[in-house]
Amino acid sequence: MTARDAMRGLQSSLFLLAILVSAPLHAQSTPATLPTADAFFTDPALGETRALLVIQNGTPLYERYAPGYGPANRFISWSMAKSITSTLIGKLVTTNRLDLDAPAPVPAWRVKPGDPRAAITLRQLLHMNSGLAHVETGPDPEKSDTNRALFSDRSGDIAAAATMAPLESPPGTVFEYSTLTSHILSDIITRTVAPDAKTPAARRRATNDFLKASLSGPAAMPTLLCEYDPQGTMLGGSLCHASLRDWGAFGQLYLSGGKVAGRQVVAPQWVEFVQTPTPVTAGYGGHFWLNRPVAEDEESALFADQGPPDAYAAIGHLGQYVIIVPSKALVVVRLGFTPDDARAPLKVGLGRLVNSLPDVAPPAP
Repeated sequence: MTARDAMRGLQSSLFLLAILVSAPLHAQSTPATLPTADAFFTDPALGETRALLVIQNGTPLYERYAPGYGPANRFISWSMAKSITSTLIGKLVTTNRLDLDAPAPVPAWRVKPGDPRAAITLRQLLHMNSGLAHVETGPDPEKSDTNRALFSDRSGDIAAAATMAPLESPPGTVFEYSTLTSHILSDIITRTVAPDAKTPAARRRATNDFLKASLSGPAAMPTLLCEYDPQGTMLGGSLCHASLRDWGAFGQLYLSGGKVAGRQVVAPQWVEFVQTPTPVTAGYGGHFWLNRPVAEDEESALFADQGPPDAYAAIGHLGQYVIIVPSKALVVVRLGFTPDDARAPLKVGLGRLVNSLPDVAPPAP
C-alpha cells in the first residue's frame, strides 16, 4: 500500500467515523409547505441532505430530516467550527483580553529574534491573510498540511504543526484559506483563558469551560461538543458537533445582533466585524464567508450572483451551512454529505431557497 492509499483510506475511515458520530437515533420530519426546501430531499443534483432548518423572524418555518436522522443527532461541523472559534476569540477581544491589531501572542514566533512572523496580527489570522505558507488541499492528500496535522504524522500537536509554517508573503496582502490558521487561534484561546494550564487535561478542561460559559450555555446550544488534540488544543478549525437545532441557534445568535433572550452573548461590534469584508477579498470576513461578488479568479462560497449581498455563513466541508440573512430575518441550516467538487448545484439551490422568502423590514429605531 502506498502512502497516498493509506492516507485516503484514513480519510475514508474518518468520514465514516463522522457519520457514526451523528449515528441515527430516530427519524423525524416536520416540514411546512416550502417547495424550495423540499427540493433538498427530492432533487439528487443537490446532493445528500441529512437535515434542513429554516427560521424566519425567530420562528421555525421548516425542519426536516432524511430517513435515519432526527433532532437527537449531533452533526459534524467540519469548517463551520472556524466560526465557533471566531466567536470565542471575539469574546476575548471585546473584553480587552486580546487586541485585534497587536501581534498575535504566539510564543513559537518569538523564539528567534527578528522572526518576521512575530508581526502577524490577530486580525490577519482571522482574515486568513497572515502570509503563512500552507497547503489546504490538493491532488496529493498525504501532502496536505491540514490532513497531516489532523489525521497523520503531525496530529500529536496541532498548534505546533500550524505555527511551524514559514512566511511566504507579507502579512495582510494575500488571502489563503487555512484550517491550521484556525488552530493557531484555538491555541491562543487556551493560553489566554488558562495561562497556567500545564497539562493537556487542564488545557482541555479550561477551554471547554470557556466554551460553555461564553457560547453554548448562554446561546442555548447544549449539544455543542468540540474535539481536542492530544495536547489539549481544541480542534477549532474542523471538529465540532451539534444538533440541527443548535446549529440554528448559532445562526440566530448572529442574526439577533449577538443577543439571546435579551442577553448580549456576542458583542455587537463582533457581529459587525465577522461580516465585514477583508481588505484582500470581498468574499470573506472574520472566519465567516460573505455573499459578495469576488474577483474573476475567485469562486463565491455562497451564491453572490443571486444575492442578497448581506447574507453570510459558517460553511463546512461536504456541504455544511449555517446561513444568516439580516435583510430577510432568516437563518438556513443545511447539513449533509455533498463532495466539494459537486457543490455548485447545491449553492444554486441554497440561493433559490433564501430568495424564495420575503425581505423583512428592519425594526424601527
